[in-house]
Formats: sequence, C-alpha cells, structure tokens
Amino acid sequence: MTGAATPPYVTGDRFRLRCRRDWFKIMLKTAASKPEHLAAVRQVKVWTRERFALADDVAIMVSEIACGLPGCPPLETVVAFWTAPDRRHQFKVFKRAVEVREDDLPPSWMKNAIISDDDASCC
Repeated sequence: MTGAATPPYVTGDRFRLRCRRDWFKIMLKTAASKPEHLAAVRQVKVWTRERFALADDVAIMVSEIACGLPGCPPLETVVAFWTAPDRRHQFKVFKRAVEVREDDLPPSWMKNAIISDDDASCC
C-alpha cells in the first residue's frame, strides 16, 4: 500500500503529549485573548503593589493555575513578588483572577509571613 495516510488518531504517549500541548495552547490563547482577564491581572498587580508598598521596579507575577487535586478550586490565582533576589513572597487566592477583589489579598502586616521558603524557582 503506497501513500498510506497517517491515521487521524495517535495512541500512547504521543496522544497524551499532543492533547496536553493542544490543551495548553487553548488555555493560553483563551486567557490571553480576553480583555477582562488582562484587566483583572493588571488590577491585582496594582492592589498588590499598593497593599505591600512595593517600589515600581519590583516585579509582580499574577498567574491563574489549574488544580486537578480533589478539593481544589478549578482555578486559583497565584501572586508572587520578589523584594530581594533570594526573597520571594507568594500568596494564593482561590478564585479566578476576574473574581479577585482587593479584600481577598492578605493584609500588609503579613508581608513577612508570605515569604516562600521552598527552593522552587517558580510558584
């Protein structure tokens, strides 16, 4: 049989990788293309900067993370910022970014309590 077409399905590890890659593309495209999501992320950054009295040059990262563990919310918002090269502060809000309100952020006096002690290079 010459010129056999590739089957429309892929099995095994290739299938899982393809599905995972496609899922990430869809999720990234979906989140990035929604103006309300981008506005919510910007607002969370502004509230974080004001709440913890962060300088303008302090990087703030706001991410929505999907959790597949039982009991986790489907999406949570993770906020991280660095006050020194080796001092990362991090907190989570168990809501999507568009649902986060200023009152959901930890109080300013908890700034030292939200320092992350783990050795992970990311959240």
